[in-house]
Amino acid sequence: MSQFTVPSRILLGENIIDQSGILSGYGHKALIVTGKHVVKSSMMSRLLAALQRDGVEYAIFDGITGEPTDTMIDAGIKAYRDGNCDFCIGIGGGSPLDSAKAIAAMITNPGTIADYNGKTITTPVPPVVAIPTTAGTGSEATKFTIITDTAHGIKMLLKGDVLLPTAAIVDFSFGLDAPQSVTVATGLDALTHAIESFISRKTMPLTDSYAVSAVKRIMKYLPQAYSHGSKAPDARREMAIAALEAGICINNSSVTVVHGMSRPIGALFHVPHGISNAMLLVTCLNDLKADAAPRLASLERAIHPEEFALADAELAERFIGNVTALCRICQVPSLKAYGIPEDAFMSALDKMSADAIASGSPANAPKDYTAADCRRLYQHAFNA
Repeated sequence: MSQFTVPSRILLGENIIDQSGILSGYGHKALIVTGKHVVKSSMMSRLLAALQRDGVEYAIFDGITGEPTDTMIDAGIKAYRDGNCDFCIGIGGGSPLDSAKAIAAMITNPGTIADYNGKTITTPVPPVVAIPTTAGTGSEATKFTIITDTAHGIKMLLKGDVLLPTAAIVDFSFGLDAPQSVTVATGLDALTHAIESFISRKTMPLTDSYAVSAVKRIMKYLPQAYSHGSKAPDARREMAIAALEAGICINNSSVTVVHGMSRPIGALFHVPHGISNAMLLVTCLNDLKADAAPRLASLERAIHPEEFALADAELAERFIGNVTALCRICQVPSLKAYGIPEDAFMSALDKMSADAIASGSPANAPKDYTAADCRRLYQHAFNA
């Protein structure tokens, strides 16, 4: 049986944060979860104006610096309780959005956040309003949150339908000035979400439609957003839509081996999540192309319908070639070129491979993976 879930409310459009009533009905006092950059931005000013207009009190927690850790979440929980808040607003990239979900989860669940690694959370949590300012993570539409366990050097996966944001507010005017590095990391993260959900063993017809749409948008518009930034507002808008579509996909059909292998790289070597995905994507697709050829071919046909009659195997190769070309346009480095020390990386292979399998994501791939397989792929990707 397939289950398809999305946030209770999805609001998207140009300057929608400025509309009256946009933040009514979630609670009396919000904890705004964000980072140091966004808290000083015009996006935050507009959010605060919207809260004041709608008669909602707020407290601000701007302690999300980089990808979220358990210590950041503990500080956010304290801020929520000290402020007598009754719902969360996450505004920013994937890190503040993930953090808002994690903080909300720990308001109603006992123990520490590490107690819930890999478990399904079922206790209802306070409402979460997710407002992305980047186009890629899709956290505004997922029931997952990734938090680093600092004591053990692993990225924990928290999950459960109760973590799905109550509302996703996607304002196309946000993120227009995102730097190239953020545009690439988030855009390629969204591409990975769309591709992996489409080839996942958990794929379903509804997510197939969203995945194809997201892949088409990203392949066309990411180069424009990367090259022209704020001068390409149409491309930024299309990337925001694609990120939402791809987030809906992974919320329902999940991810596979790329994400499973990416998380340990981020946890140990502090590579931004979207970049570590991109560093692994082509290597993993090449490893999967025999088993995923019909699905990869479908994506290539969607992008280039004039190639419809070609054999699946050739189209799968062409699709991977197009993904490779996109990564080159976006100047994605290899793991080695990024600056990860080879000795440290090779010494961590066994831990990373075991953690990748333990995450459960590789089990969704269209072929079986072992820790030895992940080890082999890590080694290949290091110099790719």
